[in-house]
Amino acid sequence: MKYYDKLIFELSKPGRTGYSLPEPASKDALSAIPAGLRRESDTCLPEVSEPDVVRHYTALSQMNFGVDTGFYPLGSCTMKYNPKINEEIAAMPAFSAVHPLQEDIPGINEIIDGLDHALCAITGMDHFTFLPCAGAHGELTGLMVMREYHLRRGDTGRTKVIVPDSAHGTNPASAAVCGLQVVEVKSGPDGLVDVESLRPLLGDDIAGIMMTNPNTLGLFERQIGEIAELVHGCGGLLYYDGANMNPLLGMVRPGDMGFDIMHLNLHKTFSTPHGGGGPGSGPVGVKAALADIATSLKVSGFHGNFGVMLRAYAYILSLGRQNIRLAGKLSVLGANYIKESLKDVYKLPIPSVCKHEFVFDGLVNDGAHDDVKGATTLDVAKRLLDYGYHAPTIYFPLLFHQAIMIEPTETESRETLDAFIDIMRKIAAEAAENPATLHDAPHTTPVSRPDETLAARHPVLKWQDSI
Repeated sequence: MKYYDKLIFELSKPGRTGYSLPEPASKDALSAIPAGLRRESDTCLPEVSEPDVVRHYTALSQMNFGVDTGFYPLGSCTMKYNPKINEEIAAMPAFSAVHPLQEDIPGINEIIDGLDHALCAITGMDHFTFLPCAGAHGELTGLMVMREYHLRRGDTGRTKVIVPDSAHGTNPASAAVCGLQVVEVKSGPDGLVDVESLRPLLGDDIAGIMMTNPNTLGLFERQIGEIAELVHGCGGLLYYDGANMNPLLGMVRPGDMGFDIMHLNLHKTFSTPHGGGGPGSGPVGVKAALADIATSLKVSGFHGNFGVMLRAYAYILSLGRQNIRLAGKLSVLGANYIKESLKDVYKLPIPSVCKHEFVFDGLVNDGAHDDVKGATTLDVAKRLLDYGYHAPTIYFPLLFHQAIMIEPTETESRETLDAFIDIMRKIAAEAAENPATLHDAPHTTPVSRPDETLAARHPVLKWQDSI
C-alpha cells in the first residue's frame, strides 16, 4: 500500500512519536499562560514516526502537477516554464526580507520604475500602476479608471460596458462589481467581433468596451482599428484584457491598436507559475491622459505582489528585446503545429490560423463509429491524466458545446509537442474502438472521478474518523 492511500491519521499507532523536546526549564512556565488559554486535554493529533511523516508528505507532494513535472497546455492561462534564476533572485534576502511598509528603499523603487518602463515599451502604454494584486483585481482597477474618467468630465450617463460573447468570465463580473451594466456583442462565424452587431450598441451611455486581442479563441481581431475608431467616436474607451498578451510580445502593442487601458497578468505572460489561487500580479497600464486617475486609485495598501514583479523584471531583462519577440513567435508556431496535427480527429470549428491557443469542439465523428458520440470532452481530459498530461481547459469558451482549449506556450520542445499529439490521437482512437475506456478514466490516479457537484456543495475539509 502506498503512503497516499492512507491519511496521516490512519498511519497513527499509539506510542509512536517523531520528535523529542526537552523538559521545560521552569515548572512555572505554564502558570504564566492565562487560564483561559490553557488546554485542559491533549490535542487529537496522529502518533507517527518521523519517517512516516516525511514519506506521507513527500508522497502528497508527488501527487501535485506543475510546469516542472510535465506538459501543462492550459488554454487561456499561459502556464509557461518559470526560469529558476527568477526564483533565486526573488528569494534574495535583500528583496524577500523587505517589509511592505518600506516603500522608499531606492533599490526597490528602481526595480519598479524599470519594470514600468519595460512594460510601457512592450505594450505601448504610458504609465503602469502596480497596486493590483492579480488579474481580476487589475480588471476592476482598469474599469474604475474608465468610470472615473467619465465622471471627472461630468459625463455621468456612461454606465454600460460592451463585452464580446467570447470574453473571459471575469470581464462581465468585474464590470458588475464596478457598478457598470454589461452589454454583450456577438461574434461572427469567423469567431471575431461582429462589427455590424457592434454599431447599434454604441451611444452616449457607453463607457467603453472590454476586449482581448487575440481573443479567447486565439484569433486576432483583424478589425480592431475600426472597432477602436467606432468606440472612440461615441466617446467610449477601450480596455485590453492582457491574459492573451503572450503571442504579441515584441510583435504588436495594444497601445498601437487603440486601447486606452489594459492590465497584464505578470503571473502568466512574464513567467511566474500560477495555480491554486496564486501568486498573481495585475498591473494596469494607461495612456498619458489617464495616468493621474490611475495613480490616484488606492486599490491596495502596497505595490501588489513585489515578488511576482521581481520575477517578471528578471524575465524581461534576461530575454531582452529580440528574445521576447521570439517568445511570441514560438508560442504561435507551437499552437498552430498542434492544431494542424490533430484537426482530422478533433473538430476544428474555425480553421483560421491561430495565435497562442486554439479551440477544438470535441472529437470528429465521421459516421463510421457511432460510439464516438459517447466520448465527451470531459472523457478526453480525464484520459489524458492517465498518460501523465495535465488536461487543457475544457468547456470554455462557451461558444462551443464540447470546447477543448489548448495553449502549448513557447517553452515546450518539438519532442514534447509530438508526444502530446501522439497521445491525443491515441485517445481519439480509443474513443472510437472502446469508449468505455474513456468513460471510466482516469485509471492510474489516486482519485478517479469524484462527484464534483457533491464536493462543491458539501466539501469535506477536515479528518472524519469513519469508525
